[in-house]
Amino acid sequence: MDSKKSIKKLLEDLGRKKITAQKAYALLRDLPYKDLNFARLDHHRVLRKGFGEAVYCEGKSPGHVKKILEEILKRNAHCLFTRASKSLYEYLKKFHSGLKYNEQARIIYTRKEKPRNKKRVLILAAGTSDIPVAEEARLTLQIMGNRVKALYDVGVAGIHRLFDRLPDISRANVIIVVAGMEGALASVVAGLTDKPVIAVPTSVGYGASFKGIAPLLTMLNCCAPGVSVVNIDNGFGAGYFASLINK
Repeated sequence: MDSKKSIKKLLEDLGRKKITAQKAYALLRDLPYKDLNFARLDHHRVLRKGFGEAVYCEGKSPGHVKKILEEILKRNAHCLFTRASKSLYEYLKKFHSGLKYNEQARIIYTRKEKPRNKKRVLILAAGTSDIPVAEEARLTLQIMGNRVKALYDVGVAGIHRLFDRLPDISRANVIIVVAGMEGALASVVAGLTDKPVIAVPTSVGYGASFKGIAPLLTMLNCCAPGVSVVNIDNGFGAGYFASLINK
C-alpha cells in the first residue's frame, strides 16, 4: 500500500471479488502505522504527503535501522535515509543489495523518481565547504522526482561568479541557497529574482559564526523579500520544501 493507485486497485479487486475480505484486511491493517516497539512507522504518510517517511539515522542503532528499512521496503519501492554513515550503508548492503549511497550527502536510498514536470530547482552553494549540505538537498530533490541544477562556489566573496549565472537563476522555478560564514548570499540572490528562495545556513565558518548561528541570523534578517529559512545544515528540509513548491 504505497500509493493512492494501489489503494484504489485494492478496493476495486475487493468489489470484483478478486481478493477476499480477509486478504484486504491484512493489506490494510498496518496502513496508518506499524508499531515496532522502538519505532512507529508512518505508512500513511505517502497518501497524505505524496512521499513516504524519511528516516534520520544518527542516534539509531544499526539493528534498529535495519528493521525500519525492512518494514519500509515491504510496502514501498522508495527509501530515503538521511545522515547515514558509510559503515551503516555497508552493514545494510549485506542484507539489501539494491541500496545506493551518496557519501557527500550521507543519504541511503533505493532509487530516484523520474521528473514529473519540466520545472527546475536551482541550488547555489556559496563555497566548496558547503557542498555536503547542498548535495543532501540535491539528492533529496532527485529522489522525490525533481529536475535539479547545482552551482557551487558562487559566494559573495567573488560576486562576479554569481552574476555569470544570472540566466540559470532566471530560469529556475525555486532556488535553494546554501551558505555558511556570514550567509549573505541568500539576500543577494533574493534581490535578483522573483522566484521563492529557500536559505540554508551551514555550520561552515570560523569561531564567531557560532557553528551556523551567524548565517542563520543573517538569513532570518534578510532585507530582500521572498526568503524562507530552514535549520542549520538542513539540506534535506530545504530539498523537501523546494519539492513541494516545485510540484
